[in-house]
Amino acid sequence: MSYNRPAVGERVNSSADPAILRLLDANANRAREGLRVIEDYARFILDDAALSGKLKDLRHEVTDATRSWVALGMLQRDTPGDVGTAIKTAAEGQRQNIADVITAAGKRLGEALRATEEYLKTVDPTAAGRVEACRYRFYDIEQAVAQRLRPAARFDAVRLYVLITESACRRPWLEAAEEAILGGADCLQLREKTLESGELLRRAVQLTDLCHRHGVLCIINDRPDVALLSGADGVHVGQEDLPAIQVRKLVGIDKIVGVSTHRIEQAEQAARDGADYIGVGPIFRSPTKPRDFVSGVMYAKEVAEKIRIPAVGIAGINEGNVDEVLAAGMSRIAVTAAVTGCDDVRGAAARLKARLNAHAGSSRPG
Repeated sequence: MSYNRPAVGERVNSSADPAILRLLDANANRAREGLRVIEDYARFILDDAALSGKLKDLRHEVTDATRSWVALGMLQRDTPGDVGTAIKTAAEGQRQNIADVITAAGKRLGEALRATEEYLKTVDPTAAGRVEACRYRFYDIEQAVAQRLRPAARFDAVRLYVLITESACRRPWLEAAEEAILGGADCLQLREKTLESGELLRRAVQLTDLCHRHGVLCIINDRPDVALLSGADGVHVGQEDLPAIQVRKLVGIDKIVGVSTHRIEQAEQAARDGADYIGVGPIFRSPTKPRDFVSGVMYAKEVAEKIRIPAVGIAGINEGNVDEVLAAGMSRIAVTAAVTGCDDVRGAAARLKARLNAHAGSSRPG
């Protein structure tokens, strides 16, 4: 471990208490190990070069700040005689998911840096100050990482996402919603832009109860407060609404956050802000939500190639053009009129779901 040796000409107080040197050695190792766990998450799972680079730089800074004392501490290392080696808790041996892994590493890292900083004050206040600066830098990075820890990947299984807007329903809205679920919808979104807040909440509670009875997700458009009060699974926001990073502060880590995007820069920003999925569109012109622009199939293809979080193609998609969307790399679609605007809501949903399932089967390796 040559990187732990003091620099040439560097003067180190070798008369420091051997017990403190052992402690510094142990905590510096914990800090570097914790940073490596989180750095590999950013590098291999998030595929985020910028975040990975920040963590790598921080790891090297911690190493440099503690190098002299760790070099001496290694000489005092006594792993067989360490009374804490055999002390384990049940929680240390259990990790339910990646979020548990990263959260545990972050806590261990923060604690190790604080212990290193405090004990270094007794032998080298300057080095202690450098470690303190590292600790504060990590807190900023930790917040960015926390935004990326998606809630139990509950959205991954979604293929057919149906937006519920009463004016677009040929049948009573709640009846249309249930028929869409029975036809295969995996997620419903309540999208009512003009309802008064009390009525919107009442409908949100009704739709949430319906979705949960059938085991599908319920998302509320635009309103984090209504999503929380109704017990819905999450909220979907547009480019003119609060950014995902702020929405996450309101709804917490257990709610799904979706973001509408129209170009790749917005998709990348949504992923950085901790969105669980993005809407990709408008792919075609839509009678439900007329716009003066179309992002098109090429944007869907770009997202499929560059964005790692789930992406849902939206706007103007129907049985006649869904294959074009699937060919662009989208495996999830969101629809309104193509399902709820039909007399046979269940049948329309079932036919789209069958196309999605067939595409998923044909795309599976082997």
